Amino acid sequence: MNNFDHVSFQTKALTKSYISGETEVQALRGVDIVVPRGEIIVLLGPSGSGKSTFLNIIGGLDKASTGHVIFRGKDLSLYTEQELTYYRRECIGFVFQAYNLVPSLTALENVELVTEISPNPMDASEALHIVGLNDRENHFPSQMSGGEQQRVAIARALAKQPEVLLCDEPTGALDSKTGIIVLNALLAINQKFGTTCIIITHNASIAELAHQVIHFVDGRVSHIEKNEKRKLPEDISW
Repeated sequence: MNNFDHVSFQTKALTKSYISGETEVQALRGVDIVVPRGEIIVLLGPSGSGKSTFLNIIGGLDKASTGHVIFRGKDLSLYTEQELTYYRRECIGFVFQAYNLVPSLTALENVELVTEISPNPMDASEALHIVGLNDRENHFPSQMSGGEQQRVAIARALAKQPEVLLCDEPTGALDSKTGIIVLNALLAINQKFGTTCIIITHNASIAELAHQVIHFVDGRVSHIEKNEKRKLPEDISW
């Protein structure tokens, strides 16, 4: 069995620096992480600790300054722009705090946007059903609550049938009741399809539903916790 049969990502000595004005900012300072395939991983840390930079690099939205991201045994730093585009399209689903839905399209049509460019898409109606929105297919974003719009965004990401879902503050703009619904949708996807879910959050309570919690401080991984007893979204304290 190949190592990448049970590992989604492995990063080695990952660094990222950029210039802000006349100052060089070191966003990542040598990050070594192994992300097991099929797990829910929560990234915790204060603003500016490197979480989003890390997520953007493993998602192919940004490139590391030095170091390596290994996916399916291949180093993303060696990918061409065309290969990175294919990687983002085929392998990765993105869910952000901003829903990024097209206002003039229904929920179903928003999901269908992805199915039209994916080689092995899920039926858009099925994706909406999995996140509990089969009765809202023909509603426009303006006719849906924030939680419903976020679930459409999750369905849109899921419809590509990606190996990995990268979620940056998916419940950040939601109240606790709605956040629980959204997290249950992510758990259902993880359990049904074995999709690796990596979630950035400022809410430490959400870490209780993860297989592993990776703590970032000042561009480094300070420590990693494994949850022996995971909780359901309804049981965590918001």
